Amino acid sequence: MAGALLFIKEELMISDMQVQLLAGILNVCALPACMIAGRLSDYIGRRYTIMLSSIFFFLGSTLMGYGSSFPILITGRSIAGFGVGFALIIAPVYSAEISSPSYRGFLTSLPDLSINIGFLLGYVSNFFLGKLSLRLGWRIMLAIPSIPSIGLVILMLKLVESPRWLVMQGRLGDSRKVLLLISSSKEEAEKRLKEIKIAVGIDENCIQNIVHVPHKTKSGGGALKEMFYKPPPHVSRILFAAIGVHVFQQICGVEGIAVYSPRVFERTGITEKSTLLLATVGIGISQTLFTLLSSFLLDKIGRRTLLLVSSGGVVVSMLGLSIFSAIVENSKLGEEPLWAIIFIVVVVYILMAFNAIGIGPVTWVYSSEIFPLRLRAQGLGVCVVVNRITNVAVVTSFISIFKTITLGGTFFMLVGINALGWWFYYSFLPETKGRSLEDMETIFGKDSKVEVQMKSGSNNA
Repeated sequence: MAGALLFIKEELMISDMQVQLLAGILNVCALPACMIAGRLSDYIGRRYTIMLSSIFFFLGSTLMGYGSSFPILITGRSIAGFGVGFALIIAPVYSAEISSPSYRGFLTSLPDLSINIGFLLGYVSNFFLGKLSLRLGWRIMLAIPSIPSIGLVILMLKLVESPRWLVMQGRLGDSRKVLLLISSSKEEAEKRLKEIKIAVGIDENCIQNIVHVPHKTKSGGGALKEMFYKPPPHVSRILFAAIGVHVFQQICGVEGIAVYSPRVFERTGITEKSTLLLATVGIGISQTLFTLLSSFLLDKIGRRTLLLVSSGGVVVSMLGLSIFSAIVENSKLGEEPLWAIIFIVVVVYILMAFNAIGIGPVTWVYSSEIFPLRLRAQGLGVCVVVNRITNVAVVTSFISIFKTITLGGTFFMLVGINALGWWFYYSFLPETKGRSLEDMETIFGKDSKVEVQMKSGSNNA
């Protein structure tokens, strides 16, 4: 969409407000999908929810490829938004639930890595498709995603269901079969099954294939009630940490720069469309390479360390962008210093690299692993709702903000926001590297002295 917007604006002669609406409507429509995706995946399973999201992607991409008018584009983008809402919740949940603790960081980061590979392919294809006729080029840009969407539906027919979801349904025999396929040994599979049974509330020594599950009824409204109506202190800490990482992932400003990268570069003095699209390819390369690097570092260095390094680098990069953008914007039109323009482009790439090594992928890994099993799908659903709301706020206001306070002023504002994010990561996020999903409540203080005293007082009452 970043590249297509240049040509859509030219052919359909839409305003900047309509451009922001077209970019932001995706996440507006992702919100209702986020609200039901967690609960739906608890009922029909993780696999079928992924397939449903792919069908939405296919329909939305096909309609946007037709793109005869602005209302048709909005409709197609809205349908694709439902796919986004489902996918952003279920992909990390599914990845976390089939992974062993030693590889969970790597495997759970793969959805974010794949998204960035998709961005890179989009930027590259935009560069070449931009050379086609105005009427044809951007329509092909928007229609191409329908191909991998159908491919994912076909592939999911062959993949396993989440063993943790199967246990939640009382299907212990099916869960054991899956764990034997995805574990390195039979002993590891049995150990993981015991941990899951304990977390769900089933006797760890139970050998039946199908059992009644007491916590099965805690999906739906029960999970939301536990999180928001007098939750235990450790659940409050989990929810605060998970929502916080999603808020700072979006308000850090990287999403706005990525979506409107051609406009940002244009603001610095680059005017040729092919040059603008080529500059965005560098963003895709930077994001993909450093997200890949992050995938290998997550289980070695840890989530918290990567977040601190990432947010610190973003602060410094934003500060550099604010200074040199101000230099360019205060130069006479057509006389912008070449060295300053080059510096801005390079620092944008560095900014994307720092974001991709931590804030981007770790947000999804961390928030998908810290919720207890009974709360995981809907807990992440709450996080993604917050994520999409803040994303909409950023994407639909970014152009208006930098037109009002200048690009340099916008970057300087983001310096303060990202500094606040660094403090949040340092103060509230414990390390989860190498710990099982069933250990997360303990990491966040379950059965700590405070909670034990609360329980004792409640029992005495």
